[in-house]
Amino acid sequence: MFYRLLSRLPLPLLYALAWPGYLLLYYVAGYRKAVVRQNLAQAFPDKSETERRALEKKFYLQLVQVALEILKTRTMSAEDIRQRVTVVNPQLLREYSNDFRDPVIVLSIHQGNWEWMLHGVRLQLDIPVDPVYKPLHNRTVDELMFAIRSQFGSRPITMAAAPRDILRRRREFRLFVLVADQAPIETERSHWLPFMNRDAAFYEGGQSIATITGCPVLFARCRRRARGYYEVEFAEVAKPPYDGNDHRITERYVQLAEQAIRGEPESWLWSNRRWKRQRPAKAR
Repeated sequence: MFYRLLSRLPLPLLYALAWPGYLLLYYVAGYRKAVVRQNLAQAFPDKSETERRALEKKFYLQLVQVALEILKTRTMSAEDIRQRVTVVNPQLLREYSNDFRDPVIVLSIHQGNWEWMLHGVRLQLDIPVDPVYKPLHNRTVDELMFAIRSQFGSRPITMAAAPRDILRRRREFRLFVLVADQAPIETERSHWLPFMNRDAAFYEGGQSIATITGCPVLFARCRRRARGYYEVEFAEVAKPPYDGNDHRITERYVQLAEQAIRGEPESWLWSNRRWKRQRPAKAR
């Protein structure tokens, strides 16, 4: 399989391949270029057209590099991940988990290398990490991503299975991780908030899970320190007791997500059709 062949190549060679991959994706295929340009224009109206084009090109190059890094995971060792991902402030996680005894909900975004971020936290701290994911339509790619997410001991859980799993194991220590910056579909419970200069719908999953379980909530930011090297930093979102009638967890998450994106805009997933839905009149 082509994916397996790529994963066997050394990272320096994969990074060399990233450049022609970027040229094909950006100049030939033009992958979602209209979406990326619209998103950047909306998010950074004060930047000039030249500045946005430069940011756009940086995004596409990093997108290819990160995709190849994720494929490479299949042939990486635990020590490889430990060398490439550091955790800046593990003491905050220790504090919120009662010295790694109580479960914690971790919310994050598609920035840096979000797959390596999960492995880095799991291996650096030697703690259980359960990432929640949406199955992909392509079965082959979905199986590949499941294998990548679970290869260092993490336990991926589908969104459909997550509520029951959370309630059944709510007293076990683990990090329950949701990368929650993608747009929910219309039938999913969501909350509308301003995000990067435009209203956007957000999953209420983190809010609901925290309210039901009483778990504290942290935000995980993945920064790119250099090509192939990342650092993860935690920030407080909320801790119990919670009011089931407010949206403070979602609101704080969105605030932290926007801060992270503005701090390192080239490494967020601008090709996502994040603002494809219009805010309904009743939600305004």
